[in-house]
Amino acid sequence: MESQRSFLFIGLAMVGFLLWQQWQVDYGPQPIQPSGNTSQEAFIANPSGTEDIPVASADGQTIQTSNQPTGKLISVVTDTLILNIDTKGGDVVSANLVKYPVEQDSEELYSLLRPNGDKLFIAQSGLIGQDGVDAKGRPTYLTTQDEYTLQGETLTVPLTLVTPDGMKVTKNFIFSKGSHKIDVSYVVENNTSTAKQMQQFGQLKQSMLEQDGSMFMPVYRGGAYSVEEDIYEKYTFDDMTDKNLRETTKAGWAAMIEHYFVSAWVPPQDQTNKLFSTVKQNTNGVIGFTGESVTIQAGETKQINSILYLGPKDQDTLEQLARGLDLTVDYGFLWMISKYLFYFLQWIHNIVGNWGYAIILITIVVKGAMYPLTKKQYESMAKMRALKPKMDALKERCGDDKQKLQKGMMELYKKDKVNPMGGCFPLLLQMPIFLALYWVLLESVELRHADFIFWITDLSAKDPYFVLPILTGASMYLLQKLQPMTMTDPMQQKIMQFMPVAMSLFFFIFPAGLVLYWLVSNVITLIQAKFIYASMEKRGLQTK
Repeated sequence: MESQRSFLFIGLAMVGFLLWQQWQVDYGPQPIQPSGNTSQEAFIANPSGTEDIPVASADGQTIQTSNQPTGKLISVVTDTLILNIDTKGGDVVSANLVKYPVEQDSEELYSLLRPNGDKLFIAQSGLIGQDGVDAKGRPTYLTTQDEYTLQGETLTVPLTLVTPDGMKVTKNFIFSKGSHKIDVSYVVENNTSTAKQMQQFGQLKQSMLEQDGSMFMPVYRGGAYSVEEDIYEKYTFDDMTDKNLRETTKAGWAAMIEHYFVSAWVPPQDQTNKLFSTVKQNTNGVIGFTGESVTIQAGETKQINSILYLGPKDQDTLEQLARGLDLTVDYGFLWMISKYLFYFLQWIHNIVGNWGYAIILITIVVKGAMYPLTKKQYESMAKMRALKPKMDALKERCGDDKQKLQKGMMELYKKDKVNPMGGCFPLLLQMPIFLALYWVLLESVELRHADFIFWITDLSAKDPYFVLPILTGASMYLLQKLQPMTMTDPMQQKIMQFMPVAMSLFFFIFPAGLVLYWLVSNVITLIQAKFIYASMEKRGLQTK
């Protein structure tokens, strides 16, 4: 098979894969729309979502229902987060990320957690079990103030509650300077005459009506979790709709992920926890955990801890919080290659201080490392180009006899020692590297709103003047001119000639960082190809 046909099939396969992904979004199984009394207005009136708290039982995962009014909201401001905590249950019902505006240079902050409507997304937690304060409905905590601001290295926001029989519960939210991690602890003072039994839970509830991504930037929004045997597993909203998650594991975590950001509950990693999911009101997906049962003797005080993370997909930070949590930076099935490419890209950035220059340098290094494969690819192409006059003569002799033409071509390949797959195979070997780097540039939050030079002020957004896409299309056209056009089908020839134009249209909506990588890669390939052909001509080999 000719090299051009291989390029065509690879290009069509990539486009087909992207089309299939978008078809799944548009026409695949969708969440059932709400009916009856489950209106969006109801969600707005009840932001803390007290109707779906887990209850300890034989399997630890049944659900009770109660609809109690919301409490007041406590405002918390740190150098990384601006959030609201509802005194009803002590749920985090909104969270804005201070260092991540919605748009570059915008004053509007990215809202990770939201309390209302079809964008509902909240983080709930509490104590359930026989004597848990959330077992029979959400309690209303007391607080000494309505607003808290981080002044030093840490900030503790205490919510207190005393039960009718005298048990005191203090729910602490502990914030640290420069961190998106929130330590959540319950200090339980059993001032009664009997032992108390309870267990903590943490869950994330999000509307399934909102979706991210597009056909050419298929980013994921949905659940994810980790168990001892499988450190990272996605659990989509469709999965939640079809079957509730039920996993018991040592350590583990439960999360909701989206492009660039993650919200995660991390229970104690030295205990056995139960992970669960459910769907509420047919529109809200819930994923979370319940911890081990804790017994507090009369007169005893115990502390129960967990971690809530609300922030960017910072791999170094996430890796320290829990095993496998860094894999929420979703590099796809080539994650192992992507991970090391990212570390290399990050290392280059630490030296040059600019992500655009880092992309250029890593592309040079990668293309240099793959030069032996490129050399074989273009040497094979040159041999195919040299065969073109003989192929044209063979075509004239065979006329419309395709079987005779195919047999003659095979004999010609054998006689001249040309492998028709020689130009395709090296390209296939390079594809994993290209795809891995593609996901690095698409998924890494470090490139979000990263400046480059001149008009390219955001490498995660498309080129505003389309200069890079046009140059990339031109480079693809020049690369195509170096390839032997041995296709016998006129339609295939026209399609191949149109490919640079079609691909250029895709580049118009790609992030500038991706297009920059592709452009630099093409330019390097052009230089390498010219050098390879010049070297072959010096050795007396025909390249045209």
